[in-house]
Amino acid sequence: MKKIIFTEKSPAPIGPYNQAVLKGNTLYTSGQIAINPATGELVNSSIEAETKQVMENMKAVLEAAGMTFENVVKSTIFIMNMNDFGSINTVYGSYFNEKTAPARETVQVACLPKNLNIEISMIAVL
Repeated sequence: MKKIIFTEKSPAPIGPYNQAVLKGNTLYTSGQIAINPATGELVNSSIEAETKQVMENMKAVLEAAGMTFENVVKSTIFIMNMNDFGSINTVYGSYFNEKTAPARETVQVACLPKNLNIEISMIAVL
């Protein structure tokens, strides 16, 4: 059986998907974008602010599943502009222990929901 993970501390899904699904001991998250769940407003004043909001949203989803960033084994980062990679990497990296950081890929894409600049999804294991 799969268990649906939901928290009000992360933006609610706006389509036929869930914030995350726990199957066995593995958590599969949907991509998170920079929406402040308390206000519903976009956080896009800078790429750093946008990345921080995405990571805080992801942190809330992980916590709802009883996990932390230490449980993450794989991340996927979608970005609009590869020139933002350094700034994104600095914020993203502040959430992980470099020695135990997950596997990851970063891909530049043509467009993201709500014309934001970054979306991140993760896989975590208990």
